[in-house]
Amino acid sequence: MRYLTTLKVEAQPEGPPPADLMEAIFKLGQEATEAGALLHQSGLAPSSEGARIEVSGGRLTVSDGPFAEAKEMISYALYEVKTKEEAVEWASRFVKLHRDLWPGWEGQVDVLRLYSPEDFAPPA
Repeated sequence: MRYLTTLKVEAQPEGPPPADLMEAIFKLGQEATEAGALLHQSGLAPSSEGARIEVSGGRLTVSDGPFAEAKEMISYALYEVKTKEEAVEWASRFVKLHRDLWPGWEGQVDVLRLYSPEDFAPPA
């Protein structure tokens, strides 16, 4: 099963992330890749550089960022694992690094299962 994790920040200290946090994230990414769990990961530009496309009342609207949400999505990771619990474990390890190595940082990770066409195939 594939899971997409998204990291949202609520509060963080000024300035760039500490070097020891970035090193720990890199090592965790290597471990997850070598375990065959991590397929892809990347940081995301601020929503001010993005756009939102919305359909409401039959109308399509395109709006430039930034978006009004209090929590800015800052990164994602794509995992291939056997269970949701495995995805939760990798994501928990990732966010614990932020807690432990960047005092004052607060945020959340959403763990979402990705469907594939076979999930919607008619019964055999």
